[in-house]
Amino acid sequence: MTKRITSLFGIRYPIIQAGMIWCSGWRLASAVSNSGGLGIIGAGSMYPDILREHIQKCKKATNQPFGVNIPLLYPEIEKLIQIVIEEKVQIVFTSAGNPAIWTKHLKERGIIVVHVVSNEKFALKAESCGVDAIVAEGFEAGGHNGREETTTLVLVPQLCKVVKIPVIAAGGIGTGRTMLAAMAMGAEGVQIGSRFVTSEESSAHINFKREVLKAKDGDTQLSIKKLTPARLLKNKFWEQIARAEMSGASEDELKIILGRARAKKGMFEGDLEEGELEIGQISGYIDEIKPAADIVVEIIAEYRSALQELKPI
Repeated sequence: MTKRITSLFGIRYPIIQAGMIWCSGWRLASAVSNSGGLGIIGAGSMYPDILREHIQKCKKATNQPFGVNIPLLYPEIEKLIQIVIEEKVQIVFTSAGNPAIWTKHLKERGIIVVHVVSNEKFALKAESCGVDAIVAEGFEAGGHNGREETTTLVLVPQLCKVVKIPVIAAGGIGTGRTMLAAMAMGAEGVQIGSRFVTSEESSAHINFKREVLKAKDGDTQLSIKKLTPARLLKNKFWEQIARAEMSGASEDELKIILGRARAKKGMFEGDLEEGELEIGQISGYIDEIKPAADIVVEIIAEYRSALQELKPI
């Protein structure tokens, strides 16, 4: 395995748990960090005081490095930034916005900054802003996604070719074999979301976890494209959005259908009909709820086994 990512974060394995809203609190982050990966607290679904509470609890639950994911479009982002600084969080992943706004501010305070991108333009922009690494998130990923719909298989080698900083692959990765494939394409680490949604420590509602286990290939689709594209499990809410999009609904009409707190309703409160159920395409592969530590162990074991199976041509 490459050492740049493990050295950058001070972790054993180049496995990063995605900062998934409503699913990635301190329990999951600390469990992944204690297992040798990098746990991430997802701040996008937290009020500022809740984020502080999760950071403090994570510090008590692990003595290993962990990070915080901050969506740059968050309404009270100044408060979130101030909290991670006050709480001496060493690693911040930013997403959904312009990295030029906060990267310098964070790095001047000794914080490692990683930005999530879905195309070459923003990869180069993030690098020019001074981020330490980027996450190349392909079309297969769950939750908010790139408008270009570029697959991980295409995006990762493309970005590895144009940037000099480490690239972390994301989207459709949740096994040792897919991790190995990403590394073979030039990635130096992997970010995994959907597989950790169904961990025991995930803060996702048990109804949502069980629904993910039922998923088959084709049960997710990129939706809400006129607003912020998100990959969702198909349910009653998804059908309503799909019909509206097919009929040419405007952005304002889609916003009315979306309403407020749809993601919380689905993923955190367990409403499988009216809630927004964000999950990746790899959900069709997941068939068991288990501890995050077991997930990390299985991924690394399969990675090593698959690597040994490869023979030179």
